[in-house]
Amino acid sequence: MNAKLLKNLAMPIALVAIATFFAVKEPAFLGPRNLTQLIVEFSITGTLALGMFMILLTGQIDLSVGSGVGLIGGIAAVLVFQHNWSAPAAMGAAFVAALLLWTAMGTLIVRQRIPSFIITLGGLLIFKGLFWLVIQNSTIPVSRGDEENLYSRLTTYYLPASIGFALAALVALALGLLAWRGRAARTAHQLANPPAGTALAKWLVMAAASLGLVYFFNHFRGVPFSLLVLAGTAGVVYFLTQHTPFGRYLYAIGGNEEAAVLSGIAVNRVLVGAYVLTGVTVALTGFMTTAYSGASTTTVGDLMELDAIAACVIGGTALKGGRGTVWGVIFGALIMTALLNGMTLLAVAPEIKFIARGGVLTLAVWMDVKLGRR
Repeated sequence: MNAKLLKNLAMPIALVAIATFFAVKEPAFLGPRNLTQLIVEFSITGTLALGMFMILLTGQIDLSVGSGVGLIGGIAAVLVFQHNWSAPAAMGAAFVAALLLWTAMGTLIVRQRIPSFIITLGGLLIFKGLFWLVIQNSTIPVSRGDEENLYSRLTTYYLPASIGFALAALVALALGLLAWRGRAARTAHQLANPPAGTALAKWLVMAAASLGLVYFFNHFRGVPFSLLVLAGTAGVVYFLTQHTPFGRYLYAIGGNEEAAVLSGIAVNRVLVGAYVLTGVTVALTGFMTTAYSGASTTTVGDLMELDAIAACVIGGTALKGGRGTVWGVIFGALIMTALLNGMTLLAVAPEIKFIARGGVLTLAVWMDVKLGRR
C-alpha cells in the first residue's frame, strides 16, 4: 500500500476502528437512538470546525470560539426567558452581536498587527466573563412554552420520513450534477477524467449512503434538523473556498502571505472576512449547543475551541495555513464526535475523557507537523 493511498484511507480506518471498539464494548453505540444523538453532536462540532477551518487556512487561529458559543447562546436565552423577546428576535440580536464581536477581533488583529493567538486568547477570557455576567452565573432554561420551543427545536426537531427521503434524493441528484459538471469541465480543458464506470459507481455509493442514512434515522425519529444546519454551512463554506476568489485568497494567504500581498490580494480585508464568517458559525453553534444542553449554563462551550481545532487538523488542515478541505474537516469532526460519544456512552470518567481529548489533539498536531515536512 503506497503512502498516498494510506493517507487517504487513514481517516476512514480510524473511524471504523473507533466505531468497532465502542460497538463491541456497548452494542447500543450503533443503535438508532445513540447514532441519532451522535449526529446531533457531530452537527454542532462540525459547524464550529468549519468556521475554524477558514481561520486556519490563512495561518491564523481563534481560541475564543468556545467561550463565544456560550456567550451568544446565553444572550439569546436571556433575551427570550428573562426579557420576553420572541425567539427569532432574540436569536437575531445574538447573531448580530457575534458578527460585531468577530469583526472587531479581526479588525484589531490586522490593523494593530497583533498575533491572533494573543487577541483570541484575550477574547476567550473576555467572552467567558461576559457570558457569566449575562446569565448571572445561573442556569437559563431554553425548553418551555410554545414560542421558546423554536429555540430548543434546533436540536429536538426531526424531519418527517417523506421529507427526509425527498432531501436524500435531492442530495443524490445534486451530487450527480456536480460530478457531471466536473467531468465536463475537465474534458473542456483537455484534462484526463477517471473512467465513466468508476464515476458512476462512486455516485451510486454516495446516493445509496444518503438514502440508507435517512432510512436508518427514520427508525428513531427521523433526520435531525441540526444535520441540515451543518449541511447548509458545509455547502456554503465549500462553495466559498472552492469556487470563489475569496476562497482562493484564503489558501494563498496561508501559503505565503508576502506573495499574496505582492500579487495584489487585499489581505487585511480577507482576514477580517474570515473572522466575520467564523462569527457566523459561532452563533449557529451557540444556538445549537445551548438548545442541546437544554439550558444556558456556565459550562456551555467549554473546550469546544480545542475540539474544533482537533477536527480540522485530523482532517488534514495545516496549522500553518494553505492546506485543507471541507470534507476533511467533516470527517475529522465525525471522528472527534464518535470518540466523545462513545466514552460518554461507556460512562468513562471525566478525567479520562480530558486525557483522551488532549491525546487526540496532540496526535493530530504531531501528524500535521510530520505531513508538513513532506
